[in-house]
Amino acid sequence: MRKKFLNSACVVLLVIGVTSCNDSTNTSTTTNDTTMSDKPVKTEEAWVSLFDGKTLNGWHGFNKTGEIKNWAIEDGAMVCLGAAKDAHGGDIVSDNQYENFEMTWEWKVTKGGNSGVMYHVIENPKYQAPYETGPEYQMIDDIDFPDKLEEWQKSGADYAMNMTNDKKKLKPVGEWNTSKIVFNKGHVEHWLNGEKVIEFQAWDDAWTKKKTEGKWKDYPDYGSAKKGGIALQDHGNKVYFKNIMILPLPE
Repeated sequence: MRKKFLNSACVVLLVIGVTSCNDSTNTSTTTNDTTMSDKPVKTEEAWVSLFDGKTLNGWHGFNKTGEIKNWAIEDGAMVCLGAAKDAHGGDIVSDNQYENFEMTWEWKVTKGGNSGVMYHVIENPKYQAPYETGPEYQMIDDIDFPDKLEEWQKSGADYAMNMTNDKKKLKPVGEWNTSKIVFNKGHVEHWLNGEKVIEFQAWDDAWTKKKTEGKWKDYPDYGSAKKGGIALQDHGNKVYFKNIMILPLPE
């Protein structure tokens, strides 16, 4: 009886073993047929370079066509030559428009220099400059600018709207700063050298009050656009930009 039982057990184990091997083979085949390399891979929106380091491709003068003569390329940087005598006439605008985005760039000003980055800029003959429609990330020589500066005029500020907090760390003139703007469905952040220095909500009651009672009270279209170009300002000073990148965010 024991020998017969052992023989029967061996048969059962052999059947189980064969079945297991077949299952393993089937599983392996299924896995091989559906490997990650065979599946389409979903990726987030890619960062886009707004400056190739060699040319001004992708940019044009505000409300203009043709050659840009007041900006140049020096050592891999886009340089505003400071040809404009005031804040009109020398700004450049991206060919593409953006709604929600994250934008990063590096910049430095010369002594006493003044410039800025604007977004949601609308081009139309009725506007003289991008600042009439586009909110501005201010870039300026906080220390040696020839005129007295209010806090809302200093580097990193949301110009004439929101001043920076106490986390702000500005590099000395001639050294590269790193900045970032985040605009996501009205939620706005300004970053400077790795620190978030401003955070606010566009179009809410507090924002509207600042707009209608402050510097922009005579500019009804300021900050109203939900989508527009990126503008770099020529305010009559030499200013350097490089590594200008933008990440479109979902609308």
